[in-house]
Amino acid sequence: MITVIGTGTGAGTGTGAAAGPLALGAADLVVGAARHLDAAQLPPHARRLELGPLAPALDVVARYVREERPVTVLASGDPGFFGIVRALGERFGPAALDVRPAAPSIATAFARLGLSWDDAVVVSAHGRALRTAVNVCRAHRKVAVLTGPGAGPAELGAALAAAGEGAGQEVEQGAGAARTLVVASALGTAEESVVRVSPAQAAGRPWPAAGSVVLCLGPGASLPAAQARTVAGPPAAPARWALPEEEFAHRDSMVTKAEVRALVLARLGPRTGDLVWDVGAGSGSVAVECARFGAAVVAVERDADGVARIRANAAAHGVDVEAVHGAAPGVLGRLPEPDAVFIGGGGARLPAIVARCAERARRSVVVTLAAVDRVAAVRGALRAAGLVTDGVLLQASRLAPLPGEVSRLAAVNPVFVVWGIRPEAVAGPVPVREPGFAERTLT
Repeated sequence: MITVIGTGTGAGTGTGAAAGPLALGAADLVVGAARHLDAAQLPPHARRLELGPLAPALDVVARYVREERPVTVLASGDPGFFGIVRALGERFGPAALDVRPAAPSIATAFARLGLSWDDAVVVSAHGRALRTAVNVCRAHRKVAVLTGPGAGPAELGAALAAAGEGAGQEVEQGAGAARTLVVASALGTAEESVVRVSPAQAAGRPWPAAGSVVLCLGPGASLPAAQARTVAGPPAAPARWALPEEEFAHRDSMVTKAEVRALVLARLGPRTGDLVWDVGAGSGSVAVECARFGAAVVAVERDADGVARIRANAAAHGVDVEAVHGAAPGVLGRLPEPDAVFIGGGGARLPAIVARCAERARRSVVVTLAAVDRVAAVRGALRAAGLVTDGVLLQASRLAPLPGEVSRLAAVNPVFVVWGIRPEAVAGPVPVREPGFAERTLT
């Protein structure tokens, strides 16, 4: 039997006077991070195994399990939440585990602030790309980040502060400057620290080496939900998308039509953790719809009145969109790397804009254009960047009323939709083993 004990963040079932010492007293092998082992009272006969890479540690555990010798694994908080229970369960099966969790570090961090967290988005940056956590923090107003080496409060703060500067142009809404970081370290111990800082302040100071929980709070994060929640975590996907044009402020019908937007969204695939660029955003209708799906969004617009409309539309739909006032392709060089890009304008500069976006996009680029003369150049730019291209001429006719309670078909201007997708995205995701034990967040 493998006993997994959560420690350090509160009085859970694994930290009581009976459960903890009893499990350790019977163990022939005690596994954990150095700080957990140092804080425990190990029996004299037990072997101490300080965690390093995952595979060798599991091999040692397996040897003790085969010999039917008791093993205890120490972790922080709830080891079933982004923790070691997953790896142990995969290797030995759930029936071999006796899990005794303490309070999750995230729950404890929110408790210190007196905040509920059923509406928080939780993301791990421990042994994972920091950019995903940054994108989640930019898109959502109540986020908990589990940090790790190279992805701690300083790195997260620096990335959010940089996002707040945008491309060096006038930027509002949705970036790091609007967020407050709460760094909670050593929860449940004598060294416990809960500190409120701005992203820039977090970037400029040292933090404890042990893992911290960082709460990223935006405007309204402390307010109660408008209605009772049924499902925990980030907001559900919107019930409606490809919204009617009249739901966006726009100039002279310069807004991506709903039928076109539906296909664009399908090819972009915006989701929580993504960053999407909307280049030549105009009214920002695509940017807003991507943000409603949970993605972080940067909308680039060269006209100042267009930037104002983007911000107004984002506010009207209750989402955060970073509006950057500048002209592509020059302004794109200082933006963070996107997962997907939508290009809805560009004129004669369109091929150069597409080429720059295709170089940077991790997954896909989608372009809408009216001029047939530019389709070949757009496809060429996408192919030159190694993307697999496709496209369609989208023609739609809407029902329009006629006298006598009858209808006619009113044609909408035809639009070319051309897209390019990274070959690995076309082939589908490649299974990747989770990082080693030293790269995990042990909760």
